[in-house]
Amino acid sequence: MGVAKTIEIVADSETGIEDAVRQGVRRADESLDQIRGVWVKDIEATVSGGEITGWRVRMMLTFELKD
Repeated sequence: MGVAKTIEIVADSETGIEDAVRQGVRRADESLDQIRGVWVKDIEATVSGGEITGWRVRMMLTFELKD
């Protein structure tokens, strides 16, 4: 790997944490090339009526810069 950059993104899912991570990476891949890694910094759940209704992850993505 040459030079890399790290950015922070947030993604949501109604079904689970892993789905939120996958959706975030999939969406970021539409704008970024050469994503090399992801670090989940924070996990949050949304609650309604005493039940978990969704998940939110805050993550850092590392991608390689073009030459």
